[in-house]
Amino acid sequence: MKKNIAQKLAKRKQKISKKLKKRNWTDQAAPMFKASNIQYEIDGRRQGISHGGIGLIHMLAKKTGLLKEIDKQLELLKRHLPYHESDHVANMAYNILAGGTCLQDIELLRNDNAWLNALGAQIIPDPTTAGDFLRRFSQEDIISLMDVKNTIRKRIWEKQPMSFKKEAIINIDGTISETSGKCKQGMDISYNGKWGYAPLVVSLEKTREPLSLINRSGNAPSHLGSAQWVAQALALVGRGDTDFSLSANFDKWDQRCSFIFGMDARANLKKLADGIPESDWQILEKQPRNIKTRTRKRPENVKAQVVIKRQFKNLQTACEHISEFEYKPVKCQKSYRMIVLRKTINEFKGERLLFDDIRYFFYITNDRKKSARQLVDFYRKRADHENDIEQLKNGVRAMDNPSDSLNANWAYMVITSLAWDLKAWYGMLMPYRALGLSIIRMEFKRFVQTFIKIPCLILRSGRAIKYRIIGYNNRLKSMLNHADFIRAFRFT
Repeated sequence: MKKNIAQKLAKRKQKISKKLKKRNWTDQAAPMFKASNIQYEIDGRRQGISHGGIGLIHMLAKKTGLLKEIDKQLELLKRHLPYHESDHVANMAYNILAGGTCLQDIELLRNDNAWLNALGAQIIPDPTTAGDFLRRFSQEDIISLMDVKNTIRKRIWEKQPMSFKKEAIINIDGTISETSGKCKQGMDISYNGKWGYAPLVVSLEKTREPLSLINRSGNAPSHLGSAQWVAQALALVGRGDTDFSLSANFDKWDQRCSFIFGMDARANLKKLADGIPESDWQILEKQPRNIKTRTRKRPENVKAQVVIKRQFKNLQTACEHISEFEYKPVKCQKSYRMIVLRKTINEFKGERLLFDDIRYFFYITNDRKKSARQLVDFYRKRADHENDIEQLKNGVRAMDNPSDSLNANWAYMVITSLAWDLKAWYGMLMPYRALGLSIIRMEFKRFVQTFIKIPCLILRSGRAIKYRIIGYNNRLKSMLNHADFIRAFRFT
């Protein structure tokens, strides 16, 4: 970072620190918001944008070779009049990073001259053109686009420290992408009565990147077609939800990785669990939370009070026990560890105990080193994958299904999820490692607010496009250092 830039940042930080400094306030006669006689004017010469961080995102997309690789692998347009395939993909991904939630928000950006100048574009595709582009995708084209993203991932992973490469945990889960439309090809009714699609998400636990995102008809079971995508994504370790225990593949996966999958509580498994001697069950106690701050008084549970008062039925876990036995699935040539979690559940009506219920949960694994307790704790951590899916749904809005066909909506999922990928790559290439890891774990909305929503004036100087920052936040120094790092970075 240049010395004069560092001095200006220090001065801005000093000013805001002075304002925010704790002080003993006297009673104020007027509210803090004192602005009056507010007037609006148009600057005749200079233009600015509120999303100045988009320049670094575009620099990252170019430096990693993402845009060039898209144009190389995707051939959806016979002629480029005037857009290339990378223009369409970047247009939709940048719209999400700029806070857009749908294709129609692109219209605001294409009518903002400063936005066009910031990206060196004379014009960008409008929402209708973007929709037409989505409808050009076949299944093979979508897979090619996912392959492009995975090619770039590998380049970035190669630049990570050795500790990053020791272990890779793959999460697999299905979800429901609900839609209110009535004429969308491929939509169907799901197991819970919702109309829409049933995407499958395969992601890398360490970086939260969606390695594969597959759109399927709404009535598709969770495990449908998952073996193909698991096989592509496997690196070292697999971890999956119930219904992904496709036993025909266990022997093949056993040669490549360690895995743990949930199994449906079928009658034969329950019978085997019932036959386990009571002495072989071990109580599974919750690990105490490591609270770094002082212990605080627990607030009143208002929900529990309402449940008791209105005599609602309420299920409470009384205790948990674990055990295990050897189990050989019908389609396998060898046996595996079957870990059993036995939950004793109390059913209350108000404060009155009705009865106890025993429920079994089964986990099959080829891991012979970890204890049963460790493996159950490991499996339960896959709940973080559900948070990633939630971010894809409601942060990036990748599953809003704006088009009229399964493939077009699938393409939209893959393209808009690129905004989430770029956030992860932004963190992985951050020179300050601790901040980079926090960016990877950060919610999408907070990332946009912190690193993208930076007010800037856009100036042209010779062949350069200058982003003159006029705002301030406490991560601005890190962002500018990151920009210098990416500008000088070379992928071999």
